[in-house]
Amino acid sequence: MNNHELQKRREAAVARGVGHATQRYAVKAENAEIWDADGNCLIDFAGGIGVLNTGHRHPKIMAAVEKQQQAFIHSCFQVMPYEPYIALAEKLNALAPIKGECKSVFLTTGAEAVENAVKIARAHTGRPGVIAFSGGFHGRTMMGMALTGKVVPYKLGFGPFPADVYHARFPHPYHGVSVEQALSDLEHLFKTEIDPRRLAAFILEPVQGEGGFTVTPPEFMRKLREIADAHGALIIADEVQSGFARTGKFFAMEHYDVQADLITVAKSIGGGFPLSGVIGKAEIMDAPLPGGLGGTYGGNPVACAAALAVIDVIENESLLKRSQELGERFRNAMKDLQQHARLGVGEIRGLGGMVAFEVIKPGSSNTPDPDRTRSLVLAAAEKGLLLLSCGVYANTIRVLVPLTISDDLFTTALSRLQRALEQVADKN
Repeated sequence: MNNHELQKRREAAVARGVGHATQRYAVKAENAEIWDADGNCLIDFAGGIGVLNTGHRHPKIMAAVEKQQQAFIHSCFQVMPYEPYIALAEKLNALAPIKGECKSVFLTTGAEAVENAVKIARAHTGRPGVIAFSGGFHGRTMMGMALTGKVVPYKLGFGPFPADVYHARFPHPYHGVSVEQALSDLEHLFKTEIDPRRLAAFILEPVQGEGGFTVTPPEFMRKLREIADAHGALIIADEVQSGFARTGKFFAMEHYDVQADLITVAKSIGGGFPLSGVIGKAEIMDAPLPGGLGGTYGGNPVACAAALAVIDVIENESLLKRSQELGERFRNAMKDLQQHARLGVGEIRGLGGMVAFEVIKPGSSNTPDPDRTRSLVLAAAEKGLLLLSCGVYANTIRVLVPLTISDDLFTTALSRLQRALEQVADKN
């Protein structure tokens, strides 16, 4: 079957609401390369939307999975528990940038992790309110959509959403929202929408994923911690996309001088296997009664075995350092291209290997150009580079390349990106 034939079958059998970045169909992958059904090899800068920090089919992860599969693949932790779940909790409790004793719970998807973090925060505080931020993405469940700060395509036509969820603007000076303005929004919310005594938690991404790889300013994170402490509320750091070496730290919260109370994890935690979790202060995590947390597939033993191998790979293959190196190389390359106004390269931002750039209208200072962005993604795929766009204005190109990519292949990818930018510029 080729790409065209598979696309026809997909149109007949799969719901329209599932979108695609490309109409190329994967048939094989290895490390940072992926082959489509027509035999084309693409360098993978998407990483399964941040799932493959350790690359496709890393040998150590595959070996760990095979070993666990030979023992058993499922029992449900709530029915008959098992050691891999406990071992992974011990590892993450020790690694999490949270002072004191920590505990963890494991689930299957990032949205589940977010839902359970909210449940835990409400159980601990006895309060219902949650404040999220514009541009944030927290999943496709009803609570996840309620928290998400972007309407199209995630929330369009799916309401009404759960109550007691409020939004403030996320600070992004490049698009006209200063830290002071974002903090003013919070004060306004407390005066007009929610009594701070009813606030259970703030939830935010240290680096927004779908929102455009916009980094939370340190001064904003610091002030948020002060506000939360003043009102007896918690901070939930959504690290579903930013965790597991992507920013050059194991957790993106390690870049800040304040700490979250709860951290959600998913995506690259499982090296390609479905797994998510919530890590937090023990006294907070223990607020729900026995039976209040869990899920049939939560903390599946095969996925837990994969996650333990992921941690081993990150630590023993120096992927934190590698993330920083790749991010720096990408920034430098984009700064060079930014000098050519016709290419439409806007703000370059991110932490470590979690980097992105905006595609803007040539000649403007920061006018988003989503049409040019779509053309760039298609042009790059034609040249053998798989890209992902994101952002509130759908004009940001993000980098989620496996951190295990070779230097030579990364250089080739940058060359293909430049040629794609030039091709799009020539057509406009």
